Amino acid sequence: MNKTFLSLVALGTLVATMPALAQQKAKAPPAPVDIPRGVFIEQQPGNVYLARNTVLFAKVRDNNGKIIGDVEDLLVNDHNEVVGVLMGVGGFLGAGEKRIAVRLSALTVEEKAGKTVVTLPGATKEILAALPAFQRNKPAKTMLDRIKEKAQELTDKTVETSTEAAQKAREQAGPALEKAKDAAGKAYEKAKDAAGQAYEKAKDAAQPAPKQ
Repeated sequence: MNKTFLSLVALGTLVATMPALAQQKAKAPPAPVDIPRGVFIEQQPGNVYLARNTVLFAKVRDNNGKIIGDVEDLLVNDHNEVVGVLMGVGGFLGAGEKRIAVRLSALTVEEKAGKTVVTLPGATKEILAALPAFQRNKPAKTMLDRIKEKAQELTDKTVETSTEAAQKAREQAGPALEKAKDAAGKAYEKAKDAAGQAYEKAKDAAQPAPKQ
């Protein structure tokens, strides 16, 4: 089998598959997707910033430009508002580091030479050393959590009330149902007897008269 023959086979295979490839490209475009409104943000508004580009993970400096710590996390209230930052101060390469919380309004965020500079005015080595470490507590339930719990409570109460009402209705309907069943049974027996008597009469009437 020479190279010329192999080339012809390959060319024939390519030509044979071209209609299939063209058909794949000619397929109809995918159906449009119904994107829900009020969920996604397509573009960053002018008055909205990314925390990572401002305070989150930023190095915090004192009035002299010396780094005194770094921002590790954000403190968010139950209205989804950032109220403060969690900073790591002191120590060396993370060893012996203490975490303190600083109100967001106490920080100064500026753009200098194309870089974001975060400063904590008035902070000194002595003040930072005297500060107690930030105490973490389990946060109170958010407004959304309280709404969900209230909705579940109302749902459970509705189900309980409906169940009690259904049980009470069954209890009240019990005697009436038994009475109706008893009356229906008696009516059936009475109708059965009447039908039997009518059948016997019809049977007798259908008998031929005796010959004289």
